[in-house]
Amino acid sequence: MNFDLTQEHNMIRKTIREFSDEVVAPGAIERDKTKAFPKEIFKQLADMGMMGLPFSEEYGGSGADTVSFAIVTEELSRACASTGITYSAHISLGGAPLNLFGTEEQKQKYLVPVCTGESFGAFGLTEPNAGSDAGGTQTTAKVDGNDFVINGNKAFITNASYAKHLALTAITDVKDGKKEISAIIVPTDSEGFSIIDNYEKMGLNASNTTELVLENVRVPQENLLGEKGNGFKQFLVTLDGGRIGIGAMAVGIAQAAFDRALRYSKERKQFGKTLSEFQVTQFKLADMAMKIELARTMVHKAAWLKDQGRAFGKEASMCKLYASEIAMEVADQAIQIHGGYGYMKEYEVERYMRDAKLLEIGEGTSEVQRMVIARHIGC
Repeated sequence: MNFDLTQEHNMIRKTIREFSDEVVAPGAIERDKTKAFPKEIFKQLADMGMMGLPFSEEYGGSGADTVSFAIVTEELSRACASTGITYSAHISLGGAPLNLFGTEEQKQKYLVPVCTGESFGAFGLTEPNAGSDAGGTQTTAKVDGNDFVINGNKAFITNASYAKHLALTAITDVKDGKKEISAIIVPTDSEGFSIIDNYEKMGLNASNTTELVLENVRVPQENLLGEKGNGFKQFLVTLDGGRIGIGAMAVGIAQAAFDRALRYSKERKQFGKTLSEFQVTQFKLADMAMKIELARTMVHKAAWLKDQGRAFGKEASMCKLYASEIAMEVADQAIQIHGGYGYMKEYEVERYMRDAKLLEIGEGTSEVQRMVIARHIGC
């Protein structure tokens, strides 16, 4: 077993850490207040070759691996989780299904703009009445001549306002009372396609979270992604990869909260000593450091398994579940170490908790992750 990062991994981490510290972090508080989407940051990431990081150079990507993706997502999230989730969804939910299931023509037409940063990647699965039960999809795509005519709603969709196209799930047939769910690529400028960006969120305020409304949206049947009727299965595979991104995000948020708590504990004095001199604080920080390291190791293991072409679904669920729950715990303890100041926005630790909460919900709640893990272990 070799836990060392490769020379390429270390180079990517150094590059993205410096970028995150110098470019991403300084505006994070203000973006959280104003809800301003960080478009300029992503233009720079595109120039750096990060927007297509794990995809083939043939399609404008950088040909890197999943471990590299996890490193970049962690570092961006450490500086600003809104930037981190935008990036993670762009790659793992927007680009990945096109890369995995698209035809050569579809990749050239739709994956290339995602890799170059011309379009953000987005993914339409969740609906108002189909969250954890994604099979409860109600959006329909009926064949009319050479086209699909799509009607329905999607909820909580990341990046859609800045995507030129996205893949979404829809019912293409019903056989013996069973839904046939397919994936279809839909340009966002299609007639009848509306994107509503008016959610009031608890955290991740600078990320783009939207509702999609499709009213008789017509797209050619050639926009079918993968095989007809396999859409639900394809998106489950996509979510396995996406969970590595959520785990990496959680590690980044937890690391940021720990770093601030450690620094504050060395500066703040009470009863004539710094907080870091009290054993109760030392124990809190020790537990935080241990759990972050365990979470990062689990994320990297899931990413490594994926890169080796091996089964990684169980490990992806484990890393997502564990990392998201310890991110909440570490953020909570960071606030506690800060005391009253931790409740104030200028100290940032309260933002980490608000941002971290989504990670216990998105791409499968903690309860769903436990269901997935239980299936993998034979329950």
